[in-house]
Amino acid sequence: MAYSWKFFRAGGFDQVKLETGADLANLDQLDQKLWVALACPTRGLEFDSRTLDLIDTDKDGRVRAPEIIAATKWITGLLKPPDELIKGAASLPLDAINDATPEGKQILSSAREILRNLGKADAKAIDLEDTADTAKIFAATNFNGDGIIPADASDSEATRAVIAEIIAIYGADKDRSGKSGINQAKADAFFAEVQAYSDWWKQASGDQTILPLGEATSAAAAALKAVRSKVDDFFARCQLAAFDARSIPAMNREEKEYFVMTVKELHLGSAEIVTLPLAQIAPGKALPLTEGVNPAWATALTALQTAAIQPLLGERTVLTEADWNAIKARLAPFETWTTSKVGVKVESLGLTRLHEILASPARVEIDALIAKDKALEPEANAIAVVEKLIRYNRDLYTLATNFVNFKNFYSRTTPAIFQAGRLYLDQRSCDLCLTVEDAGRHAVMAGLAGAYLAYCDCVRKSTGEKLSIVAIFSQGDDDNLMVGRNGVFYDRKGNDYDATITKILASPISLRQAFWSPYKKLVRMIEEQIAKRAASADADVNTNLSTAAQVTANADKSKPEAKKLDIGMIAALSVAFGSIGTALAYFLGLFKGVPPWQLPVIGLALMLMISGPSVILAYVKLRKRNLGPILDANGWAVNAKAKINVPFGTSLTGIAKLPPGSTVDISDRYAEKSSIWPKVLVVVLLLWWIWAFMDDMGILWRLTKTWDTPLGKPPASAGSTSGGSGATTSTNSTTGIAITNSVAK
Repeated sequence: MAYSWKFFRAGGFDQVKLETGADLANLDQLDQKLWVALACPTRGLEFDSRTLDLIDTDKDGRVRAPEIIAATKWITGLLKPPDELIKGAASLPLDAINDATPEGKQILSSAREILRNLGKADAKAIDLEDTADTAKIFAATNFNGDGIIPADASDSEATRAVIAEIIAIYGADKDRSGKSGINQAKADAFFAEVQAYSDWWKQASGDQTILPLGEATSAAAAALKAVRSKVDDFFARCQLAAFDARSIPAMNREEKEYFVMTVKELHLGSAEIVTLPLAQIAPGKALPLTEGVNPAWATALTALQTAAIQPLLGERTVLTEADWNAIKARLAPFETWTTSKVGVKVESLGLTRLHEILASPARVEIDALIAKDKALEPEANAIAVVEKLIRYNRDLYTLATNFVNFKNFYSRTTPAIFQAGRLYLDQRSCDLCLTVEDAGRHAVMAGLAGAYLAYCDCVRKSTGEKLSIVAIFSQGDDDNLMVGRNGVFYDRKGNDYDATITKILASPISLRQAFWSPYKKLVRMIEEQIAKRAASADADVNTNLSTAAQVTANADKSKPEAKKLDIGMIAALSVAFGSIGTALAYFLGLFKGVPPWQLPVIGLALMLMISGPSVILAYVKLRKRNLGPILDANGWAVNAKAKINVPFGTSLTGIAKLPPGSTVDISDRYAEKSSIWPKVLVVVLLLWWIWAFMDDMGILWRLTKTWDTPLGKPPASAGSTSGGSGATTSTNSTTGIAITNSVAK
């Protein structure tokens, strides 16, 4: 049978309720069209990234709906009461683990093993901290299932020495206990190198052709190699000198080249000395080994004489070309043999030590130790599964209420995992703040949300930490919001950052802002025009003053000219005042004949006509504000129209308010002194309105009908004859007052 779901409405759409472990266990039966989100990133959220990495089984950096379903299926099958998930506790009771399944039984056994290793054998629950330090868990054992054995895993001193040599050559792997050890791959590589090097030596063992000097042949070949090119050069020069004696001075270098050397600081390693011939060049000359030798090569020739010439040819003070060729021929097989050398990494241990290792049982013992450790792999790996179980038990329900539904976001009791913190700026606090990596790229998509977005760069100067956020302003106005304004951002851990607005995407913020927007625009326009006119007038005055100053300076004082009255200026002023008066009269004439009590209604109607379109447009836009594009720009896949309507938006941005019970001292010593004339004008207009209202209703006439000259006008019924009452009206010829007499029928 299909699972019976419950839903709640928030954000203008229906969201599934997740109230029990059974709800989570049956998520595979919930149509994904009803999920609020279908994917989210594993980074940039106020959520444990390690837990997200465990859920992200394909390791693509995103958690998707199938992975959420797989995680809930797995954990609800391992818990006896699935409702344990709803608690979101960091500590998992051992009796909550379902040991009726093989996996559950293994996990329960591993959990108890962890607690025993930590000295908590009697504990009834296990928490995340118990699984965090694997080195502490495995400190008491050398075998932990990771396939790595430290040197002290063996009881044999000889085997421990071999393990130490392998670590020295190939480097160490860290065991789960934190010790340095080796794995099977390194052990196999070491013994393979030892065997290969030993077999390579066997090819030359006892062969006088390859090893004419035995083990000393290697030193002789090295000494030969060090001077080969230089000795060959010497004998080639001598042959050329025998061919043509004219080349001898050039072969021995000209004297002027030595003069060049004298101006430099020389040493035996100087290139100028090293490149000189080994000895003086002469036709058919032998190479001297002791005297008359290039000092830069004296040491190398001595090594050649000791390691190769003397053992192979006997005592020599000079080396002929024939002797040189003989030495090269005797060592040529060795040089050919060395080109096929293998096992170079273990050569430093020496052939004798390598033979000892091959003869010992070290390899068999090491293989056995590694196999013993690997045999415990299932139990050891179950420790990682215990950590996974604890993490899912603590975090999975929270993730579901920020993925399958947005309960945390719309409840306003617990911040959603995408809410990075709170921004304080312009006497407001913004709770809907998200971290962003690239404000420019984020704004392309987030601009479709219809919300007022302010991008800020945040810096903690004490630590150098930096982050970028986007904050949604959903209450107040934007009069004082601009790029460059500074505020303070608090992250979810309470750390404070200096925040600076770097980019703004403007949209309506509130209905109040929309209502006053036309008047603010009018005031700004008037201010701009006044500023332009004032600037123009100031420029004209400065020009006129400058002109007047020049005229005055150049005037002929002997012939003063009488100042003429500027008739044009007077006419212009008259026209200006006349225009103002005409406009005022026209404006007041519009209300001629309008009953005074209707004037406030007309004023209200005018305000509605001016502000109404702006308010209606803002209301439509505010109702369409959508969280989806903002989250999508951060890598989410939001599957619903997560609206931020006017009431909900108001709750996301707080405005400064005085606390209840506060008192305010309104005296301000620096307050601007207000003029009395606006108040006088208001009082006059109010009195005029009252007078006009009373006059229109005939109240003044009734109050003064006994006067000789009544004020105001008579009521509409005065001077008429009522057919039913027989009333007659006469006029006093002296006072001019109409008198009505009623005659009963």
